Amino acid sequence: MKMRFPAWLIGLIVIALLIVLPTLYFLPSAEQPQLPAAGIPARAEHVDHADIVKGDFKSGQEVTRACLGCHEDAAAELMRTSHWTWESKPYNVPWREGAVTIGKINQINNFCIGTQGNENKCMSCHAGYGWEAGRAAQQANPENVDCLACHADPGTYGKGLFGNPAEGVDLLAAARSVRATTRENCGKCHFDGGGGNGVKHGDLDESMYFPNQSLDVHMGGKHNLQCSDCHVTRAHQILGRIIANNYTIDPAEQVSCIQCHVGKVHKDERIGTHLAAVACQTCHIPAIAREEPTKVSWDWSKAADASRAEDHYSYLKIKGEFTYESNFAPSYLWFNGNNEYRYLLGDKINPDGPTYINKPAGSITDARAKIFPFKLHKARQPYDKVHQYLLQPVTSGKDGFWTNFDWNQAFELAVPMTGLAYSGEYDFTETHMYWATTHMVQPARDALQCEACHSATGKPGRLDWEALGYPGDPIEWGGRKMP
Repeated sequence: MKMRFPAWLIGLIVIALLIVLPTLYFLPSAEQPQLPAAGIPARAEHVDHADIVKGDFKSGQEVTRACLGCHEDAAAELMRTSHWTWESKPYNVPWREGAVTIGKINQINNFCIGTQGNENKCMSCHAGYGWEAGRAAQQANPENVDCLACHADPGTYGKGLFGNPAEGVDLLAAARSVRATTRENCGKCHFDGGGGNGVKHGDLDESMYFPNQSLDVHMGGKHNLQCSDCHVTRAHQILGRIIANNYTIDPAEQVSCIQCHVGKVHKDERIGTHLAAVACQTCHIPAIAREEPTKVSWDWSKAADASRAEDHYSYLKIKGEFTYESNFAPSYLWFNGNNEYRYLLGDKINPDGPTYINKPAGSITDARAKIFPFKLHKARQPYDKVHQYLLQPVTSGKDGFWTNFDWNQAFELAVPMTGLAYSGEYDFTETHMYWATTHMVQPARDALQCEACHSATGKPGRLDWEALGYPGDPIEWGGRKMP
């Protein structure tokens, strides 16, 4: 005898399945991604300080004393960070005996070259006051911590010489404006590093203050992420470091896409298989300097020519000759998150080609490495012809190069600060420096498509496969990353 179910019961079961099955499908699983927004940390509730802060402040240090009245540990916390020290922990590197430290405080780059002796200008981006007293005295005093640099409304506050507040700043108004950090606070230094808007990074410039979603999918549009949403901060320790001022970086200190993008993030398995060898940034940041141009070359040897017309994007008497580019493809290298080499003061130059300020570490045989986008900055900067090492001049201040336009004097002034002897003979040599490209992330619809790297037309794509260690385009022979 066959059991018959009433029609109303069958209908009820069908309706229940239509409700339950989709719900089960969207439950988190190993095969389904967690919603990225779940990875964003909760933001602290803002406390309006307009009626809390009292005082007639005459100096930045007086503001800090007032801040420490409530935030007792804040200065001590900040003083343990690289935002304060501008110096890495000690490293043992293969080409030097003994441990070395690396950072803006004691090493050079191929932009403005170095901070030593140039603190009156360079420290306008340091989170501290009082550099006129010298490094030892400045770094030891908790009252020199500049709370306003990161927490005041930038419309009320600016920095001047030696990291001190700019002349004319209303310190009480600035202190009453304090808040959690925003892109405007971070951008004052990181968007304008190297002497101007967009100069250094190529993926950070003033267009990122209030970007639309097509410029940066995270910081623009409905998401409106602040820097600290990814660069998570605890006890003033900010997640994320760059290889420009380090040799090796602990992965636990680095910002990663998988902080938010967890699980199976691509429906198409063909894209998913690329993740073993290709960084997210490679496809999702197809161009550098999308709106504002960035500096790609700097020739210091052309400085001091008073006969040339000055233009921010091509020539300045105090700095030399430049080229800028915008909306261009990055350079691509294998990268495992560290440096293979970071030029240290006193290292010999390469007489047969460019001297590398840094070389990202990684290769096709490195299991940790992925193909990653970089901005490459090329420069011609001074070196000592006898000692065969790069020179760091004193550029700003009394008798600096920007005052007297005398290279010999600028190098001699730097000797007691850098500890490097100067022979009296100098010339200029080519240097290369890489900057990892991690911002200006595009919406998925604007990510690179297959043909950008794998050309079906016979024309070469944007990747130099042979330079990356492949015998050719892998799509033509089914190649995979070597074990």
